[in-house]
Amino acid sequence: MALNLAMLLDVRQYVGFDLDTSGRVLAGSDDSGSMQLIEILPDGSVTRLTALPGACSGCYLPSQRAVIVSHDEGGNELHQLSILSIPPPAGRPAEIDSLEPLVRDPRYIHLLADVTHSQICYFTNRRNGVAFDPVIRDLADGTERTLRLGDHMFGEAAISPDGRWLALIVFSAVTANAAHVVLVDLTAPAGEEHQAEITPADAPAINHALAWSPDSDALFFSSNCDREFVAVARHDLATGQRTWLAADQDADLAGWPAPDGSVMLIERNDDGASALAVHETATGERLCDLPLPAPGSLGRTEPVWAPDSCAIAMTVSGASMPSDVLLAVRQRSEPAASPAEDRRRSFSGRPAMLTHSAARIDGEPAASPERHQVPAEDGELIPCLVYRPAAEAAGNSFRGSAVVHVHGGPESQARDDFRIEVQALAAAGHTVLVPNVRGSTGYGKRWYSADDGRRRLDSVADLAALHAYLPELGLDQARAALMGGSYGGYMVLAGLAFQPALWAAGVDIVGIASLVTFLENTSAYRRAYREREYGTLAGDREFLTAASPLTRIDDITAPLFIIHGANDPRVPLSEAEQIHAGLLSRGVECELVVYGDEGHGLAKRGNRTDALQKAFAFLARHLAAGS
Repeated sequence: MALNLAMLLDVRQYVGFDLDTSGRVLAGSDDSGSMQLIEILPDGSVTRLTALPGACSGCYLPSQRAVIVSHDEGGNELHQLSILSIPPPAGRPAEIDSLEPLVRDPRYIHLLADVTHSQICYFTNRRNGVAFDPVIRDLADGTERTLRLGDHMFGEAAISPDGRWLALIVFSAVTANAAHVVLVDLTAPAGEEHQAEITPADAPAINHALAWSPDSDALFFSSNCDREFVAVARHDLATGQRTWLAADQDADLAGWPAPDGSVMLIERNDDGASALAVHETATGERLCDLPLPAPGSLGRTEPVWAPDSCAIAMTVSGASMPSDVLLAVRQRSEPAASPAEDRRRSFSGRPAMLTHSAARIDGEPAASPERHQVPAEDGELIPCLVYRPAAEAAGNSFRGSAVVHVHGGPESQARDDFRIEVQALAAAGHTVLVPNVRGSTGYGKRWYSADDGRRRLDSVADLAALHAYLPELGLDQARAALMGGSYGGYMVLAGLAFQPALWAAGVDIVGIASLVTFLENTSAYRRAYREREYGTLAGDREFLTAASPLTRIDDITAPLFIIHGANDPRVPLSEAEQIHAGLLSRGVECELVVYGDEGHGLAKRGNRTDALQKAFAFLARHLAAGS
């Protein structure tokens, strides 16, 4: 049986959220139709923990058989926090009414940032609906301390083991894809907290993966502050000195130290694929590789160590591995000659697969990416993954057709992972190009900054370069379509509007039709955050109007298929409605499908199945030979 759409749409995917000292793994599974919590025990048995109306995530409460659950309503991203005891009440997966409220106010967002034995830290915009504040909540008595640190958005938080410090990733208010690291002394009186900059606010940088040394004297993080590529740093609190523990001149690295401070997991981002290794934390010395069971990349959640540092769980996705939870265990044996030797041999072989997402595709081969460098008109090279159709599909009516699938963000990267739509298109006979146009991360600071502000249309021009490259792949330029979600949806609409002669069709998923109306109507808390990337309504309206597909709607002639969620808080449904109405009024084929229980994307399998079946039928009509 060849790989086909029905088989791919039936795939179950898994993500890892947390790991305890007993070897139990808190994970997510979409077996029920949306991502719900499960617990995987050391013997391989699985307990379903939640049966909520929509997708959820969570983490363990240390030293307790309980989980903090993060959930929203219909994809509206107004996240609430609740507690679930394990096993769930009544011995069946918990529904929303059986969760114990922890932090709930449906008017506002509550983002869980860190959990210790006695406290949690979460971010909330309940002060004014726009700016976020870190809140430290005592788990014993429920008292809260809100830190008023200014009008910011935060990416991560980490409370030091001694409880004195709170490390924060603070997003820049003026520079796209930039943040800085600060420390807050929690021993200071409430209202008098001082922020100490660990990386300068005026030096645009990517910063993430905060972690503390066990004695609270050093902070670890991954950063490209003063560097082209992201490296792994150690900041000494006593001296203020920063030491680069792992760096690469040609690729981004990320690091996750074990809680005991002995070793760290290092990921090298190799053109979208993950290469993992274990390093000694004190020196940065590389101890051993940690090979993946198949080519792929770390998935939607970051690796997490067990509290005793004896194991690490991770989510991995690849062309032949839709999304699985893996566990690497540090095996102890007879005494070694030195601690370094013990650490070096403690990780041997591949991590164990706790889940098997490929089971639903019955061992059928998936399309594996080829790596290409596509020349742009200005001499730049655009990294691009190319997925060829299976041999058995090569003789059908789609032979020679191309679909360019553009990722969202734009501060993101198309990685060597599994995407149902890409695999399904390739299985049907299309060749799929998945580019990292300028503005994408993973290729250095210069590349991800190359589309900022007034350079927005430079990334759109990359689409024309990809179209020009199609003959090099043996493809028909007259049968090429665009597909993408969120910012990728903007790119679809921009390609059809600014390059109308090039594209035969487009599939827009929760995309931006007008940069002006998007910024006017997006959730208030996101407006300033996105103006850093696109430009401000106050100072750049003329350019934003000129760069908007809606402005050039009269030039769009290609048929368009639009998918949107009614509850989308990021790109409002009005973006889809106005491009749909405008094209219909001009006699251009355009279909809009709206899902009333979805937000920014499709979180439920039933909706995703319906949408993709319709989208692929649409593409089939317009990309078949002779169409």
